[in-house]
Amino acid sequence: MNKPTRRTSKSTSDEPSHEAWFSIRVDLVEGRGEHCWPRPGRLIAAAPRHSFAQLASAIDRAFARWDISHLHQFELADGTKIGRPDPDFDEKILDERRERLSHLHLGEQFVYVFDFGDYWAHLCTVAQEGVDPLEVLGLVPREPIPYFGWGSIPDQYGRAWDEDDSSSPPPPDPELRDLPPLQPGWGPRAQDA
Repeated sequence: MNKPTRRTSKSTSDEPSHEAWFSIRVDLVEGRGEHCWPRPGRLIAAAPRHSFAQLASAIDRAFARWDISHLHQFELADGTKIGRPDPDFDEKILDERRERLSHLHLGEQFVYVFDFGDYWAHLCTVAQEGVDPLEVLGLVPREPIPYFGWGSIPDQYGRAWDEDDSSSPPPPDPELRDLPPLQPGWGPRAQDA
C-alpha cells in the first residue's frame, strides 16, 4: 500500500511539479486471438497526479497504435473498471479522465485492454520503487511517457506491409533498390542499368 513520496521541486513555476513518479511496466500479453511470446513490453514513467486517460494514451503511443478510435479499459485487481463510461450500458465504469493514478500502489498489478474486438490485453505492474523523471528522462514531462522498451510490436491490424490483404504473398524484397539514393547502398545499382 506504499505510494511514492513527494520530493522538493527543482522546476520553475510554469513546469510540472517534481514529485516521485511511478515506473509502470506494461507487457503485451495477447491480441487478435494470439498470445505474445516473448512478450514485448515498455516502461512508462507516470506521476500519481496523472489520469488513467493519460496513461492509456501513453500505452497506446508506446505500442505504436495509430488507430486510437477503439474503446479501451483498465481493470484493477479488485475488479474496479476505469474507462469511458457509456450510459447505454449498466456496467459501472469509473471515468478515466477523472480517476488519478494516485489510486495505485507500489507492486500493484492491473490490466489494460485496447480495442474490445481485437482485445489487445496488457499486464501493467507498478514497480516496487518510484522513478525520478529528471534522472531517467532529463526532464519532467507533463504527461506519462515511455522511457524503455523491448520486443517487436505487432501491427494493430496484423499487416506486414502497406497493401497487405492477409491473402496475398509478400512482395519480393527490392534490397533497397526502390529507395532514392539518399544513403549509401540505397537506390538502383550500376548493374541494374
